[in-house]
Amino acid sequence: MRPILMTLLVLALLAGCATGPRYDTRGVALDLPPAQVAANPELYRGTPVLWGGPIIATRNLADYSEIEVLSYPLDSAQRPRTDRAHQGRFLLRQPGYLEELDYAPGRLVTVRGRLVPAAAGQVGEAPYIYPVVEVSDLHLWALTRRDPAEPRFHFGIGVIFGR
Repeated sequence: MRPILMTLLVLALLAGCATGPRYDTRGVALDLPPAQVAANPELYRGTPVLWGGPIIATRNLADYSEIEVLSYPLDSAQRPRTDRAHQGRFLLRQPGYLEELDYAPGRLVTVRGRLVPAAAGQVGEAPYIYPVVEVSDLHLWALTRRDPAEPRFHFGIGVIFGR
């Protein structure tokens, strides 16, 4: 009985160390960028997608929260690869309220959902067609940058060889 409990404990601890959402990608259009959808949104209506990128803006409306995202390709952990070329903007709509301080500009998200009718908007002064994702799964990535106020201490043991 004890080895079984230890095995379950180890598995639970390892599950807590997961690096990303690992959403199911069966039936998801993985090679469909938002810019392509924006060119002909009605063609892709209802299509399941898995997209992600940094948040540009978060707005809380009466029945849902809307997040504007600059899309980037995803890596194998489904984390946005911001070192690659962006793929256009999109909006995600999540029922209910999302805290704007948590979903702040610059934070990374990955979303799985279905495309619903596109929304017309503007980027600066230019008109823009936003593909809209109705969220089924949303992952907010942990902050990875170190707080500049955090002290920089390094402890270690070393050997110095003279000349």
